[in-house]
Amino acid sequence: MSNKEMNPKTPRTFSPMAQKRREQALQEKRTRIMDAALTLFSKNGVSGTSVEQISELADVSKSNLLYYFKSKEGLYLDVITHLLEVWLRPLQRFSPEQDPIETLSEYIKIKLEMSRDNPAESKLFCMEVVQGAPLLIKELQTPLKNLLDDKSAVINAWIAAGKLKPIAPYHLIFSIWAITQHYADFSVQIKAVTGKDLQDPVFFDETLLTITRILLDGLKP
Repeated sequence: MSNKEMNPKTPRTFSPMAQKRREQALQEKRTRIMDAALTLFSKNGVSGTSVEQISELADVSKSNLLYYFKSKEGLYLDVITHLLEVWLRPLQRFSPEQDPIETLSEYIKIKLEMSRDNPAESKLFCMEVVQGAPLLIKELQTPLKNLLDDKSAVINAWIAAGKLKPIAPYHLIFSIWAITQHYADFSVQIKAVTGKDLQDPVFFDETLLTITRILLDGLKP
């Protein structure tokens, strides 16, 4: 019997350090693909973007891309689901023990910073919802609804404790989203009218102060 027959091939093993480097490399490539997809999806939509375009921008082969993501639609869903998770993370921090005006002011600031720093993500999400959210509807109907139900209860608790004037919680959250994300989704219009955008620190501070006053001054007890 040959040595090959006596020692059947075993799976390749890596040292802990080598395994960590390998996992980091895989994650970096996955992130690069998702970043490239975000750039193209936000400009051209899903139907106007090809797998070949994404792989070229990400500097990976098409077969390599499809190793990480089984289809263009699957990649799109991963990108926009991740985006939704990042956007909702600050909202998850709301709790009855907090001061509502301070908490809502900080939330408005974070949302405006997201519009400043990640406009492509906001535009992509807007595009998906305007089209009826065909690929994201399940995420909106269950995880998002559950979170909003929970945080609406927190806002109602603030109201019941006399910390906040009566307000319909859902409409308050929707208003924060609508105003802050406007500065990303309609950035071209805003710059055409004002000559400025959120990258200008003075304009950012002016915008934040105005939005906070509009939304919160009438809610102080």
